Amino acid sequence: MHLERLGTTEVEGIEVGLTYVFPKLDGTNGSVWVSEGQLCAGSRNRVLSSGSDNAGFYAYVQQQTNLKDYLTEFPNHTLYGEWLVPHTLNTYRDDAWRKFYIFDVLDQTTGMMLHYDNYKEGLDKHGLNYLAPLAQIRNGSLEHYLTCLDKNVFLIKDGAGVGEGVVIKNYDWQNHFGRVTWAKLITNSFKEKHHQVMGAPEVGGKILEDVIVDEFVTEHLVRKVHSKIVNEREGWKSQYIPQLLGMVWHDLITEEIWEILKKHKNPKIDFGALNRLTLQKVKATMTELF
Repeated sequence: MHLERLGTTEVEGIEVGLTYVFPKLDGTNGSVWVSEGQLCAGSRNRVLSSGSDNAGFYAYVQQQTNLKDYLTEFPNHTLYGEWLVPHTLNTYRDDAWRKFYIFDVLDQTTGMMLHYDNYKEGLDKHGLNYLAPLAQIRNGSLEHYLTCLDKNVFLIKDGAGVGEGVVIKNYDWQNHFGRVTWAKLITNSFKEKHHQVMGAPEVGGKILEDVIVDEFVTEHLVRKVHSKIVNEREGWKSQYIPQLLGMVWHDLITEEIWEILKKHKNPKIDFGALNRLTLQKVKATMTELF
């Protein structure tokens, strides 16, 4: 299934109801099924073979007896997952690579993706790797989902940051076009330096809160506040970081909010998200302090 960025028309309203938030891995898509008793494997766009292997995925699948056992018990299922081979992130644990992590299960008889609660037991029974939810969120806000980004340390080395992002699923929801679609929210590791998080609502391809941060939390503001602290404290220590973050946030709200409201015509602002993005902007601007 193609993932749509949170905030686009394709996934408008997905947050209403109960959503499951899963880690997003940075590898290559793979799928596994049986046909005429044979174990088959695919990439995103093609059926694989020994001569068209997708970074060793086909050979791996043929060696996994637990995949064959699962699909013998559930022959109408197709397993979709991530074949974890080096792509963009290089911070996964050494023992995580070259394994298949299932993130969706299709029931071929209905053409529908199964609910996580309905396929988990079978995967556990056969000892298969899969992605488990980071959180279950009912009627979530952008702030709730941004918080989940910090929780995605699945398979990441200790102290090496977080993963690519999260996938948001609502099994009881269809979009305006009658389609079941999942949403994604990506961390700043996958965006340009000052474009911290993509999501909803959109303004020129960015969320409104991100646009505000880009416009008003300037490098000049951040360094001005830093210099003020250095002058007042007669030097800099790492314990002053909370003061720096708090003062930049204070200046944004007290000095710029009128201009923000005028420029964006009294918009609806998620201040929790705005605060989180402001702190990220400060850290990205003065990386030498963090």
